Amino acid sequence: MEDQSLKPIRCKAAVCRAASEPLIVEEIVVDPPKAYEIRIKIICTSLCHTDVTLWHKVDPAFPRILGHEAYGVVESVGENVEGFAAGDTVVPTFMGQCDSCASCAAEWTNQCTAVPFTMGPGMRRDGTTRFWDGEGKPLSDTVAVTSFSQYTVVDVNQVVKVDPAVPPKIACLLGCCGGTGEPEIRRYIELAWGRSSMEVGQSATRFVGGCLRAGIRRIGGKEFGVTDFVNPSQLGDKSVSEVINAMTDGGADYSFECIGISSVMTEGRGKTIILGVEKDSQPLCLPSFEFLFGKCVMGSLFGGAKPKTDIPILAEKCMNKELELEKLVTHEVGLTEINTAFDLLLQGKSLRCIIWMDK
Repeated sequence: MEDQSLKPIRCKAAVCRAASEPLIVEEIVVDPPKAYEIRIKIICTSLCHTDVTLWHKVDPAFPRILGHEAYGVVESVGENVEGFAAGDTVVPTFMGQCDSCASCAAEWTNQCTAVPFTMGPGMRRDGTTRFWDGEGKPLSDTVAVTSFSQYTVVDVNQVVKVDPAVPPKIACLLGCCGGTGEPEIRRYIELAWGRSSMEVGQSATRFVGGCLRAGIRRIGGKEFGVTDFVNPSQLGDKSVSEVINAMTDGGADYSFECIGISSVMTEGRGKTIILGVEKDSQPLCLPSFEFLFGKCVMGSLFGGAKPKTDIPILAEKCMNKELELEKLVTHEVGLTEINTAFDLLLQGKSLRCIIWMDK
């Protein structure tokens, strides 16, 4: 039986009513948490390229509340929630970890099968929403996190407790951006000492620190101590692949595709790890003969990280300055200025924009 003492909360949220339309900050109602759920007061959130992809997508999920990269404080917990209490500082994540299913116990995957990942909409245990607009009409969530709201409800499998000493705007990034980059390098290429790596796309800066610690010889990017940077607009008649092949004596050993363009996902020579969400759902086309030469194309969700295991480790690295996620934060705005965050990202002026929910 649900805890009848918990009541709905009225708060502000940035609601997207239709694809590509400006978000509207309006008053909504957030339901109490049901069994195995946690209601969180969001302190800050940030804008990820995946939010922009979902914002552009014509989808029956509208109207919806976007956002999946955030930091907050537990407001209340539903029945059967263990290990969390009101006041805990937490990071919600789009990936879950139950630590009881065979997949969570395995080293080769981070896909929980007890409460599987889905794009939604709806909570993953019952498929229903916890969000309602001022007229009582349902609002869809985003990957069961929904952080562009001052309060949200998240499954306990998707909530990670973090040290309150971690600065909110750093902890915020651990739920997607930081969690994807560092474990990715450690998982796939840490033993490849002295090899070359290329990252494709603006978001790729999150990988560079991991590459340097892994001993990767050449890194393609612009900051964080990288060795090489290729600007496609300054190559004349040459393609990016031609330039990279010349720089790396035939091609990079490892490539990370971060921008979600299918034509780029197959250009690498050695191993290509796909992290970008293909915005147009285009298929990959690659001659089968190329695989005979060792070419490998694979995908990775959240960098292969297990959130409850890896996020606390990454938070400690941030506190020790081993992982400098704060350098990715280029702008900060309040909730009422959230459309500015979209403008900055679309104009290529922002890497990560922190959105403070009470400003």
